[in-house]
Amino acid sequence: MATIIEPFKIKVVEPIKMTTRAEREAAVRAAGFNLFKLRAEDVLIDLLTDSGTSAMSTHQWAGVMEGDDSYAGSRSWYRFEKVVKDLTGLRHVIPTHQGRAAERILFGILCKPGMTVPSNTHFDTTRANIEVTGAEALDLPCAEGKQPGLLAPFKGNMDVDALRKVLAERGRARVPLVMMTVTNNTGGGQPVSLANLRAARAVCDEFGVPFYLDACRFAENAWFIKQREPGQAGRTPTEIAKEMFSLVDGCTMSAKKDGLSNIGGFLCTNDDALAQQEKNLLILTEGFPTYGGLAGRDLEATAVGLEEVLHEDYLAYRQASIAYLADRLDRAGVPVVRPPGGHAVFLDAAAFLPHVPRHEYPGQSLAVALYLHAGIRSCEIGSVMFGKPNPAGGPEVPSRLELVRLAIPRRVYTQSHIDYVLESVLEVHAQRASLRGVRIAEASPHLRHFTARFEPLT
Repeated sequence: MATIIEPFKIKVVEPIKMTTRAEREAAVRAAGFNLFKLRAEDVLIDLLTDSGTSAMSTHQWAGVMEGDDSYAGSRSWYRFEKVVKDLTGLRHVIPTHQGRAAERILFGILCKPGMTVPSNTHFDTTRANIEVTGAEALDLPCAEGKQPGLLAPFKGNMDVDALRKVLAERGRARVPLVMMTVTNNTGGGQPVSLANLRAARAVCDEFGVPFYLDACRFAENAWFIKQREPGQAGRTPTEIAKEMFSLVDGCTMSAKKDGLSNIGGFLCTNDDALAQQEKNLLILTEGFPTYGGLAGRDLEATAVGLEEVLHEDYLAYRQASIAYLADRLDRAGVPVVRPPGGHAVFLDAAAFLPHVPRHEYPGQSLAVALYLHAGIRSCEIGSVMFGKPNPAGGPEVPSRLELVRLAIPRRVYTQSHIDYVLESVLEVHAQRASLRGVRIAEASPHLRHFTARFEPLT
């Protein structure tokens, strides 16, 4: 059947406010043309992020009611720990309030100035938590991942030959770990194959370097492996996910994505000495090792979510809904990253607005235009987020890609919402010649996209 049916019924509804163009113009002007700074009530369809925005199931809400909020050794902690250990097979589970807290602890211990952490592609908070230590966050995407319109099954893969060269040149002393992000968010939500994970593991073993997953979308990656990788069709997403984790020495996880939770995360390792250091830092900054900054109810909700996210009917619906939006935009001539990613549709802003120079941030311009036209909030993933100062002076060095991410919250929007997004993007695309760029009026030195203020250019 062609119709996508959500594998759930709606039990509770949340009203959304309709706004006029004039109201949206006033709202975005007050926010300094930064969609992060909008009031959520002024947004009709919120596709800013899929992080922490999931709708929880009846079983998760039941877990919330059963949550044990004892400060130490709560029942909810032991349930959470068992689910994570069963999934990952890793010995030490360290809860955190979200993924970036896990990153800060891990990199704060392992990284020093002059070191390098290679990845297929680091996302924003990962990069920032590495760079704040003085280390380098190095991206080694595969060649296919550098071409937004190219149809290839695993564009999130790492360039393993480049990884071997980096490790040979810099050595174990300068590379504390290698990290693989699944799925590859910055590269368009593209998956990583089991073959690539195995190859990267072999190179890490060759040089004695620990191998880690940034695992926040592990279930979506497992689904793509099942659908696309030869020999994997007969396996369950759970079996594939467990093999993915079996290939690494540790992981960071934002449970706000494939944990189907509104808050939470964890850090795992097989290294006993490192785990003790991580727990010591956790106590200092997050909380006791059996709650890590989370309420017992959050531990319960995440434990349930980590199991539900691997259900095949959910994953099939999830990918079908996103593919529906991407495919119809592509057929209408809208430039999008192909094939569709696992959690979002990525508009190719550089191709969408070829008349807007890279230093005038076409992704930010497009995101603002989409909000003004239809009340849809999206996220620029381009030179605002990843641009770098130019050592020679002049315009900064732009990001490799200029994208606008339409991140779809899990189990939140229906097919009619997706159709509204489709129609809205097509209408903005028809007006694209009238759009102009923006300039940064004010920005912080780290993660500037969260708080920067912009001015439209005329």
